[in-house]
Amino acid sequence: MQKFLSNQNKLLLILSIAIFQIFLFKPIQVLADLPTGNAVKDPNAILRNALPIKQVELQEIQHKLEETSDLVRGGRWPALTKTVTKCQSLLKKYQNRIIQELPTDKKKIAEKTFLELKENFDNLLDQSKSKDKYSFVTTRREALDKIGGLEEYFLPNEFPYEIPEEFDNLPRLLGRAKVNIKTSKGDMQAIVDGFNAPLTAGAFVDLSSKNFYKNLPINRAEEFFVLQTGDPTGKDIGYVDPETNEERHVPLEIRIPNEKNTFYNQTFEDLGLYTETPTLPFATLGTLGWSHSNTAVDDGSSQFFFFLYEAELNPAGRNLIDGRNAAFGYVVDGFDVLEELTKDDTIISIDVLEGIQNLKLNA
Repeated sequence: MQKFLSNQNKLLLILSIAIFQIFLFKPIQVLADLPTGNAVKDPNAILRNALPIKQVELQEIQHKLEETSDLVRGGRWPALTKTVTKCQSLLKKYQNRIIQELPTDKKKIAEKTFLELKENFDNLLDQSKSKDKYSFVTTRREALDKIGGLEEYFLPNEFPYEIPEEFDNLPRLLGRAKVNIKTSKGDMQAIVDGFNAPLTAGAFVDLSSKNFYKNLPINRAEEFFVLQTGDPTGKDIGYVDPETNEERHVPLEIRIPNEKNTFYNQTFEDLGLYTETPTLPFATLGTLGWSHSNTAVDDGSSQFFFFLYEAELNPAGRNLIDGRNAAFGYVVDGFDVLEELTKDDTIISIDVLEGIQNLKLNA
C-alpha cells in the first residue's frame, strides 16, 4: 500500500501544529514568519480562480462578491451592504466591456446572464439590508455560479500549457470533468481539473471510465487528515497497463499561479519554493490528492486520497502537503457523506458525468 506522507513530512506536520500553538501565545513574533492573507477554502472559488483566463474585470467582480463570505459569517451587515453596492457598481461599469470581448456566438447569452446577475445583486442588497442570512448565501451562490459560467466563455481554444514529451504515452484531461463518487455511505460529486493537473486528472478519469475503482475499499483512514483508496485487490499496488503488462506511473505534477510551465517530479522543497501556494492547494475539505510512495514522487499509479481539511493544521492558509503531492480536483457536493467515511467503507463506483470528451489517451 502506498503512503503519500513520509516520516519526515509527518514530523514537519507535527512541527506546524506546534508553531500554531505558539502562535496563540506569541502572535507578534510568529506572525512575521507566516504567510499573510486568508486562505481561500471554498472549492468552487478555488476552481474559479484556477481557470486559465485573463478577464480581469469579471474576476474583479467575482473576488469582490466572494469578500462577502467572511462578512456574512460575522454578521457585519453595514459592511456587507457596502460591498454589494460596490459589486453593483462594478457590474454596471464592466458589463459592456466584458461582452465586447466575447465571441459573437456568446454575446446574446452573456447579455441574458448579466441581466440575471443584476437581479441577483439587487436581491443581495435587499437581503443584506434585511439581514436575511440564509437567502443571502443562496443568492450569492447563484450569482457566483453565473460569474463562473461567464468566465468559462473566456477559456482558450487550445490547451494553454505544455506537457513534456517524455509523458506522451500517458492519458491527459485537457479541461475539466465532473464525477459522481458512489460509496457505501452515499454519493459525492467532484470536479476534476485537467487544466492544472492534466496527467493526474487524466489518469483518474481514465481509470474511472475503466471501472477500475469499482468496489475498492478505503484502505487508509486518518481522522481529520486523509481517506485513501485505489489500491487494487491482489499483489499489485497500482494500475497495470494490459498492453505493456507494467504498472503505469504518473509524475508529480504541480502548477503555481503566474508560472509559465507546470513543474514535474519536483517538490516545492526541491525548487526552494517554501512559501508558495499551488494553483490547486490542499485548502479545503474534500481536496483530491494523488498518492505516491515515501521513496519517490513519480511512482503514483492509481491510489488517491480525500484531504480532510482541519483549520488548526493550516495556519495562515499553509499546510505541509502543498508542493509534495498533486491536487487534481475537489469534492463540491456530498460533504456529509465524506465526513462519515471510515476504513470500513467502500468506493462502489466512480462515474464520469461530464467532460469525458476532454480525455485523451495519449499526446
